[in-house]
Amino acid sequence: MASLAPPRTARSAPAHGVRPLRSPARSVRHLGPNWYAAVMGTAIVATAGVGLPGAGPGTRTVCAAVWALSLAMLLVLLAARAVHWIRHRDQARAHLLDPAMAPFYGCLSMALLAVGGGAMLVGRDWIGLPAAVALDGVLFGAGTLVGLAAAVAVPYLMVVHHRIESASPVWLLPVVAPMVSAALGPLLVPHLPAGQAQETLLILCWAMFGVSLLATLVMLPLVFGRLVTGGPLPLALTPTLFLVLGPLGQSTTAANKFADVAPGVLPASYARGFASFAVLYGVPVMGFALLWLALAGAMVLRARRQGMGFAMTFWAFTFPVGTCVTGAEGLAQHTGLAVFRWLAFGLYALLVGAWLLAGAHTLRGLVSGALPAGPAPARAEPR
Repeated sequence: MASLAPPRTARSAPAHGVRPLRSPARSVRHLGPNWYAAVMGTAIVATAGVGLPGAGPGTRTVCAAVWALSLAMLLVLLAARAVHWIRHRDQARAHLLDPAMAPFYGCLSMALLAVGGGAMLVGRDWIGLPAAVALDGVLFGAGTLVGLAAAVAVPYLMVVHHRIESASPVWLLPVVAPMVSAALGPLLVPHLPAGQAQETLLILCWAMFGVSLLATLVMLPLVFGRLVTGGPLPLALTPTLFLVLGPLGQSTTAANKFADVAPGVLPASYARGFASFAVLYGVPVMGFALLWLALAGAMVLRARRQGMGFAMTFWAFTFPVGTCVTGAEGLAQHTGLAVFRWLAFGLYALLVGAWLLAGAHTLRGLVSGALPAGPAPARAEPR
């Protein structure tokens, strides 16, 4: 993903092929907010896996271990990003003014929310329910505030300071963050005092659903129009086409979560309305998500044939697909149809494969020092 670091020259290359040791502060200079996508992609493997129909104790144990890994990744990354802001403020400001990087500040919100939601769904097996509720409460509050701020601040920067030539799926990142809050907020509703507290949180989640959905409906035509009029994205950015699946799958998940929680919290007529909405909204949106998945997959195969190599954009294959898994799980529960159960299993297999691929390449890049070193000089790409 894009960075404003200058390209490395022969003068700065290590002699005899040996990379010099880099101080921790120096090694985080090029650490952008896009790295939070790795946390999101890891957490969704746990939360989507534990919701699969028929998931047994063994599955929960594996998912709990993956959630613990996502929590550790989040803590390390938060510390590293703090060092980045303290020691490399020039680069941090450059990221905010870079239209390719600024939208990734929405990933910070979604990383906090994904790990917090995972604590409620599977992390409680290891840390206990009271600790899970407390952890999710903190992460949900922080993630929601960051997400709402990013949903306003990033579009503002794009209009006032950025000079953008064409639309990109990355634009969806700041506006989809409130939808993640909408989908995960209902997990906390049963743990609040009955009455006003529960109703308020559920209605606030419903409001964030609307904020994100309407903003997405504004963005999506721009993204598709860019593809039709401007042609395929650059090779390294092609995986970002999968980001379109995020608001589609997450909104379907949110609609189903509202239907799960509404009975006993809202009046019966509203609860029945949410139950109907979950299916009437979720089924057509999931259909469009599958259509976009096929289109994005075809574009990725084309880019791979033209020489697309690994970039941190590979993490776009994970969290958006995971939201489609949780959306299919919710539809399977509310419709009782086996087709949605099989869809959830198929998409989860795709998610795990993508996570292993992105994780292996990222780990290799960290060990070799290629990723912390910053971007290589750009080269021309075939059309």
